[in-house]
Amino acid sequence: MKAVLPGATVGVLGSGQLGRMFAIAARRMGYRVHTYSPDSDTPTGQVADKEYERAYDDLDAVREFARGVSVVTFEFENVPAEAVEAAEALAPVRPSGSVLYTTQNRLREKNFLARNGFPVAPFRHVVSRDELKSALEEVGRPAVLKTAGFGYDGKGQTRVSSDEDAERAVEALKGQEGVVEAFVDFEREVSVVAARTARGEFAHYGVIENAHSRHILDLSVAPARVSEETARAAVEIARSVLEALDVVGVMCVEFFLTRDGRLLVNELAPRPHNSGHLTFDACVTSQFEQQLRAVCCLPLGSTELMRPAAMANLLGDLWNAGEPDWREALKFTDVKLHLYGKTEPRAGRKMGHLTALAPTPEEAARKARAARSALTRASR
Repeated sequence: MKAVLPGATVGVLGSGQLGRMFAIAARRMGYRVHTYSPDSDTPTGQVADKEYERAYDDLDAVREFARGVSVVTFEFENVPAEAVEAAEALAPVRPSGSVLYTTQNRLREKNFLARNGFPVAPFRHVVSRDELKSALEEVGRPAVLKTAGFGYDGKGQTRVSSDEDAERAVEALKGQEGVVEAFVDFEREVSVVAARTARGEFAHYGVIENAHSRHILDLSVAPARVSEETARAAVEIARSVLEALDVVGVMCVEFFLTRDGRLLVNELAPRPHNSGHLTFDACVTSQFEQQLRAVCCLPLGSTELMRPAAMANLLGDLWNAGEPDWREALKFTDVKLHLYGKTEPRAGRKMGHLTALAPTPEEAARKARAARSALTRASR
């Protein structure tokens, strides 16, 4: 497969912070970047060479975008299949539209995982009250009802413990397809960010430990506090998932680690992932450069973790009392600040992150939290 070399133009479907960091990595290596989304002055558009502000269902505009690039990739998986098909007719799309089709819908994703023998929590497909009742009898309570399509950061999820919860959950579906999953009493959540080329070359960033708040990733730490056996198993599952899907690019495999030591695949993300942001500062090759290398058919770079690291998300809530005090956070000399260029802070909106480097994962986590706390200390 022919390599797409520096100097070429890479297209990104989506225009958020993942695309921004991808564009930074690509421009550093001499590529041009075009981004496509319905929005303007976006995190990606602020650093890209060209920003297409058009709807995803404007297929003529999608075709114009695809004609102007050598390869197309994603930073956002909820792109309509018709847009991907229009782009694929004119430029290579990596990962492929078939990967996107599987992973942008929870039911298709769960069925793919179960069909291929990957470990997942028990789940059932539901649409109606009767189907929900039957599914709860099979998977037990508590359970989690999720919309099948277009969910992230906890959106479209309802915990079901009682009949009242079940009633509210099925009302929230509004006739959409849903997936009921058995509730997992996990010890911790972990992820493996990995890359694969068209030739089957594979690289991974080890196991990253994740803590969530309000269903949104709060803190990621690398390396994760898991046994070597668990780490090896997680990487092998991730490798097998990427191979089964024939992924060309970067994918994150998210896991629950149960209290009895089992790994259950929770979700797949066919793009760089929030938990891999720390690779931007802590690894020889970031997940974003790795995505570029993979989709451009270049050799993958070293994933060596140069120092233990932690990433703390900065949500819009931090702006409640005014602009955060960036000087206070930057007094921590081993902390890096990344802001995404979003002008409107909102509760739960990812506005940026801090990465802390330290001799141990525990110290990195402590430092990341301390630096984040310092942002608002003066206003309290």
